Amino acid sequence: MTPPRTVASRLGVAPIFLAALLWGTTGTAAHFLPGSVSPLATGAATMVVGGALLFTLSARSARATLRDCSVRRWVLAGVAGIVVYPLAFYSAINLAGVAVGTVVSLGSAPVFAAGIEFLAERRAVTRLWALCTLVALLGTILLINGRQSDQAAGSALLGVLLGLLAGLSYALYTHASHRVIAGGHSSRATMGALFGVGALCLVPVLAATGAPLLQSTGSLSVTAYLAIGPMFVAYLLFGRGLRTVRGSTATSITLVEPLVATLLAVLIVGERLPPSGWAGLGLLLVAVTALAVLRDPGQPSSGERTASSPVGLRGARLTRRCKSNHP
Repeated sequence: MTPPRTVASRLGVAPIFLAALLWGTTGTAAHFLPGSVSPLATGAATMVVGGALLFTLSARSARATLRDCSVRRWVLAGVAGIVVYPLAFYSAINLAGVAVGTVVSLGSAPVFAAGIEFLAERRAVTRLWALCTLVALLGTILLINGRQSDQAAGSALLGVLLGLLAGLSYALYTHASHRVIAGGHSSRATMGALFGVGALCLVPVLAATGAPLLQSTGSLSVTAYLAIGPMFVAYLLFGRGLRTVRGSTATSITLVEPLVATLLAVLIVGERLPPSGWAGLGLLLVAVTALAVLRDPGQPSSGERTASSPVGLRGARLTRRCKSNHP
């Protein structure tokens, strides 16, 4: 009989996988925005609209999450990642191309996530995670190597650096979200709190850069899709998965996103992919599939960490103490 913890962990993989499929369409959708729309405007618009929707869906519980001082540092860390990620990500795909920008952003995230988990929790990575991530990173290198020749060297390098920044910010808000959920808050409340504040922070960026988005119905349609699909729906799914899946594992599973993004970039946008790039895609697919199917059953779920770990017990006591000060 499969232990309940293992079943819960594997069920948590499915919504994260579906979220990654939606995220994989962002670069291709953004490609069809007019050239007058900057990547900063695209990132700010999708986050402001999508973040406002996530906050509205769970406004009451999201406000309670923001008032809980026991998770406040993780809320602030998550908001910082959320603000930086869309600006860096859309700039990366604009400079380095849809395929490379997405692959670098998401391919680097598991490495950053493991580092954050080690620094925050002194938690060692599992051998399964290390092997799958190593294979996925090898696939990522093959993809980047095959695509850089099609881009101007300077813009491609800057795009790769911005992709790494996006990967770091993505790993940061993933880990922070997981910690807030482990602190006793629902996934909807957590997503609403973090993305609601993140949306508020990006309003000035949207006000300064967003005018070209209003110049055509096509721009508005693409922006609406990015805000509702890859932002609102995808992050609801992602938050649900984080209830039972560790941040480092979640970022590894979402390596399916660059795979989808690359296929769409080749089939729809018309970007070229050499044989080494296809080999990289194959390695990414193998790594993500293995991680999703062969997940280590010994990894605790967020609920179990909250109930049994020293961090969880301390967080629960602090939560009760803080909530007593905020009736």
